[in-house]
Amino acid sequence: MKYFDYAATTPPYPDVIRTMAEIMETQFGNASSIHGYGERANQLLRRARAGCATAIGVKPDEIVFTSGATESNNLAIKGTVLRYCSRGKHIITTAAEHASVYESVLQLQQWGWDVTWIPVDSRGVVSVDQVISAVRSDTVLVSLMHVNNETGAVNPVGEIGKQLKQKAPRVLFHVDGVQGFGKLPVSPAQWRADLYSLSAHKIRGPKGAGLLYVRSGVEITPLLSGGSQEHNFRAGTENVALIVGMAKAMRIAGERQSDFTKSIRILRDRVMDTISSIPELQLNSTKEGAPHIVHFSYPGMKAEVALHTLEQLGCTVSTQSACSSRSAEPSRVLLAMGRDEACAAGGLRISFGDEHTEEDVAILEKALQQMVAQLRPLERRM
Repeated sequence: MKYFDYAATTPPYPDVIRTMAEIMETQFGNASSIHGYGERANQLLRRARAGCATAIGVKPDEIVFTSGATESNNLAIKGTVLRYCSRGKHIITTAAEHASVYESVLQLQQWGWDVTWIPVDSRGVVSVDQVISAVRSDTVLVSLMHVNNETGAVNPVGEIGKQLKQKAPRVLFHVDGVQGFGKLPVSPAQWRADLYSLSAHKIRGPKGAGLLYVRSGVEITPLLSGGSQEHNFRAGTENVALIVGMAKAMRIAGERQSDFTKSIRILRDRVMDTISSIPELQLNSTKEGAPHIVHFSYPGMKAEVALHTLEQLGCTVSTQSACSSRSAEPSRVLLAMGRDEACAAGGLRISFGDEHTEEDVAILEKALQQMVAQLRPLERRM
């Protein structure tokens, strides 16, 4: 079975697994304890914090460790608007965001915050001008993703951050960076981002570990209270083994990013050309998007039917993002891009990792062609 769902999760690097196992066996101390066991754990935590900071070009004391990107996004959004609600109650985002951003903002809207939902174009990309034009005197936060988790569309976060700070320096800028790190150049500081979210298991690190970059001077209201860990922003005993594993995965992924981008883009383009040659299929990704994601639709065919057919043919792909893939609803992201319901209900995502080869892609291409051949008679009856 060939696994093409790296945007959902990735197999940890062998070095990451070995490092975590060693720490779990030998360094079990609580990093907040002041005895020797605790101090050794705290030393590992400090080194990991410095490594994560170096990987994204920020300072170690700007890193807050979390349980993953869902928590990071919730903390970035709710924590900042609660802290700075005296400035206003207006938030700017898009309808194409990951569920952990979209539903956090939707919840705040239900609680009385005013939200401007910026549209995306047919590629899934947000307009810089529309974002900046939406900024008001009571705007507190702009939250946007770097790379769309379904389609791979890349937002111009650097230009948005630059113009946002020129127009309204006090408005906070949050970037959901989950699908960008390790695939594209990343620089939260140069983007003028105040907050940046990342998840370890998307870059061949462990599940259950993530981080939130919080620019120096920015304050957030904790969502979890009960301890002074993580600069008083996130209470709870740190999972040292997972955090060290994340730091190692970030170092490896960062070092390999340039080579990965070049090599995987070639494979992605080849698959996109194959999909374009099959009349029944419709591409939703563009070649200007992230190098590791290809999204396409089989209009008129239920996505889960196509997915299971591909699985029977030896290739594992996904429908929507993993957080939404069990939903029978049409893709909210595709609808936001202007696709019709048939297209939005028949979407499939292929996502690549650094282990994929030309031979793997040849198997995938053959499976795509066989899938359509098998489902064509069923399509006529649906």
